[in-house]
Amino acid sequence: MKNIQVEENKYKVGDVVYERTNPSQKLIVNRYQNRIYYCGSEEFTKRKDLVFFERDLISEKPVKK
Repeated sequence: MKNIQVEENKYKVGDVVYERTNPSQKLIVNRYQNRIYYCGSEEFTKRKDLVFFERDLISEKPVKK
């Protein structure tokens, strides 16, 4: 029997992501644990990490029309 590993997380540590409801803020993934992403703000580095589920994040900043 083959041992198949399924990649659970979509984003890796160090990836730049944006919050779906506030795409103007650039976030950096610091940690992924128990299906939760811990992201730090690029602008406010002294703040605590923000916590997100995968569905709350997008990988590209939406283009304003």
